Amino acid sequence: MDILENLLRVQDRIHGACHRAGRDPEEVRLVAVTKNVPVDRIETAMGLGLRCFGENYVQEAIPKIRVLGPEAQWHFIGHLQTNKVKNVVGSFHMIQTVDRVPLAREIDRRAAGSHPVPVLIEVSIAGEATKSGVAPDGVAPLLQEIFRLPNLRLQGLMTMPPLFEDPEGARPHFRALRELRDRLRAQVPPPHDLEELSMGMTGDFEVAIEEGATFVRIGTALFGPRQA
Repeated sequence: MDILENLLRVQDRIHGACHRAGRDPEEVRLVAVTKNVPVDRIETAMGLGLRCFGENYVQEAIPKIRVLGPEAQWHFIGHLQTNKVKNVVGSFHMIQTVDRVPLAREIDRRAAGSHPVPVLIEVSIAGEATKSGVAPDGVAPLLQEIFRLPNLRLQGLMTMPPLFEDPEGARPHFRALRELRDRLRAQVPPPHDLEELSMGMTGDFEVAIEEGATFVRIGTALFGPRQA
């Protein structure tokens, strides 16, 4: 699998989506999802200029982080159990999946005496029982709790819509997240903000960009089908 060819194709698609939406491609950052991707392939991606990687599982990510060193920037994008926070804080640049108060408090506790941790709130727009995320009407109370925690820096929202054969099916979910962000912005005091929208994966990232995504999380389109 030619990662360079795949990367160029993904970048072309990002630029095309930005052009259609009247956006600057510099506003959209690619998070290369490396779940089940071996270190040598991640090193190849780094050689092509990629630096931002997303991992779903703590136990898989930590060995990769240790090997690849500080040049890579890691985002935690999976469901985070409270008892795994101790392994995530200090190893990941951002946690994209904060969805409940106990998790936010544990991140704050583990980050004490260090740098504040950038976080996104994961929102379950569709309310799927099988997926993590706070319901839209629970975001505002979670915001208020995060503002009380000195070691967290809220930077935006994240969502994972249901899978659709037609990526247009995801558009209402992406639009709903953007509209939720826009409604809540006035409630967010510095040093926090809601600038970031992490939404869109291999099957629907162009639609997500058209609806305002600033992070797109792409694995298969870069690295090919995942290996078990």
